[in-house]
Amino acid sequence: MPDLAFVVEGAEVALHSVSPLLLFKLRVTNKSAPNGPAAEEEIASLALHCQIQIEATRRTYEPVDQARLSDLFGVPQRWSQTLRTLLWTHANAAVPSFTESCTVDLSVPCTFDFNVAAAKYFDALADGKGEIPLMLQFSGTIFYRESDGTLQVARVPWHKETAFRLPVATWRAMRDYYYPNTAWMCVQRGVFERLERYRIERGLTGCDEALTSLLDETRSEQAWPAQAGLQ
Repeated sequence: MPDLAFVVEGAEVALHSVSPLLLFKLRVTNKSAPNGPAAEEEIASLALHCQIQIEATRRTYEPVDQARLSDLFGVPQRWSQTLRTLLWTHANAAVPSFTESCTVDLSVPCTFDFNVAAAKYFDALADGKGEIPLMLQFSGTIFYRESDGTLQVARVPWHKETAFRLPVATWRAMRDYYYPNTAWMCVQRGVFERLERYRIERGLTGCDEALTSLLDETRSEQAWPAQAGLQ
């Protein structure tokens, strides 16, 4: 029966995809026993499922990062209790036939919705340096042939996993490729309708102009009492 090992050898931005993706270069190795010789069974195919978690406790954070992460974990004084592993996403891969090992692209979907904890976490690493500690946990179905050609089916054991440290710069490169100079903000429908009415009434062309106008008005209202007090 095959014994599969998994290692992520790198990650890169998926170019020309219809939705934001990172490609994890995943090497799958078939071994007859842990640290043993390559198995003789041919892997006919592998339907692989992967759950990816952010192991937030396995890195250090600069003060600016700590401030930006307060929405997720609270004040740094409480991080010994609140800093925790976060579920990032799930990914799937169809692995083709191989005997000893092969490398496939594991397509990892990404979101920039800041209501999602993972998006907040990635964006909070402001300097774009360092790495994000990840744990990939695997499951799935193995179709393999024994030495006599008999087709067999087995499950990927639940304990199969591998760690990978994703460069923050790679995630930011993916974000800038798909949404250059753009951030996502989710608001309640009523708030959006009020913003739309404000935009239309003032003849503004988009939400950016409407929000800028509102911020400028607020700044002017705050400055006026201060100026009046000096007279």
